[in-house]
Amino acid sequence: MAITHSNQSNLHFFLKWLISCSAIGFIVGSICAFFLFSLNWVTQYREAHPWIIYGLPLAGFAIALSYKYWGNPSSKGNNLLIEEYLHPQRRIPLIMAPLVLFGTLLTHLFGGSAGREGTAVQIGGAVSDQLNRWFDFDKTERRILISIGITAGFAAVFGTPLAGTIFGMEVLLVGKKRYFGILPCLFTAYLANFSCQLWNISHTHYPIHDVIPMLSLTNIGFSLAAGILFGVTAWLFTFTSDFFSLQFKRIKATLLRPVIGGIILVLIVTISHSSNYIGLGIPMIQNAFVDQSNYYDFIIKLLLTTFTLSAGFKGGEVTPLFFIGATLGSALSTVIPLPISLLAAMGFVAVFSGATNTPLACIVMGYELFGSQPILFITIACIAAFIFSGKKGIYIAQKGGLKGRLYRRLNL
Repeated sequence: MAITHSNQSNLHFFLKWLISCSAIGFIVGSICAFFLFSLNWVTQYREAHPWIIYGLPLAGFAIALSYKYWGNPSSKGNNLLIEEYLHPQRRIPLIMAPLVLFGTLLTHLFGGSAGREGTAVQIGGAVSDQLNRWFDFDKTERRILISIGITAGFAAVFGTPLAGTIFGMEVLLVGKKRYFGILPCLFTAYLANFSCQLWNISHTHYPIHDVIPMLSLTNIGFSLAAGILFGVTAWLFTFTSDFFSLQFKRIKATLLRPVIGGIILVLIVTISHSSNYIGLGIPMIQNAFVDQSNYYDFIIKLLLTTFTLSAGFKGGEVTPLFFIGATLGSALSTVIPLPISLLAAMGFVAVFSGATNTPLACIVMGYELFGSQPILFITIACIAAFIFSGKKGIYIAQKGGLKGRLYRRLNL
């Protein structure tokens, strides 16, 4: 039987996306495996050699210098991915991937307070957009391509492919007409996560040790109260990021911004005699699920992270947001009569929900990380945090969306 032109076109379309998704999933998953392995190594080295933090200003200068000569416009980070999705102009530069990778490793090696999601997402976006060199993608397909890259990076770095799929679409404020991209995103997310695991890279687990209570009207009220506080904290994170960014922009010499910021951070850590709040802070997150956190833990991490990133150091915001939410939830157990580990889990994803405007992805992440038992509590907290976190989130390039319409109707 002769192959019609229509069949040839369908076959070409299918093969184009199969090859693209497979390539993105394997490459991004493998790079994320290298990133997670390297991040673990530099963290262990810093903890074994605490004196290395005194090199933080020099590391900041090296990061700023690399972006000055090779990074424009990569310095926009995640916002560049969102901008290119909304208003495509030029291919996302591949140089973004190595710059943010090694910039993040330097930040963590010398003691900056940062995360890892931004790095993985930028690697995914930069790698995926390079396929425009070999395949003819139209504007709509390129948008899906960027979503796929973000999805792959998020899924691989956290080991949550379902949440990565939703995040890769939700963070871009994708409309319903774009949801046909969910299948390639889902396929790539699982492949990226599988590729990362092939390199024997394990992800951190945060088990809930307490018995989950029944969802009574009283407990719904407690969950709403906690969610509102998580939302206000997410707003505070965004506000503080904007404040510190504005202060650093007053320093005209861009190369000096991370140097000055690094000196201040070194002084803070030296005077406080504590390294609990630098780096990812995973031990503090894990402890929040077992023991009650100090009431000030979340605010110290919030201030150090927003200061570190505003100064020009590299990394993501999400793991610090996990830290902030988990420790705040754990501390709230003194006034909200819910189990410590449940409140920590609720805060873990709810502050993230409010800060990134991605409540659905956070609810799904809550299911993947903590199972089905606490999901109703997590859902209430995530939605409340999303609503009460203010008009905007940490990604300034985000436009419109459900929250924007809600606040316009409320004339806020």
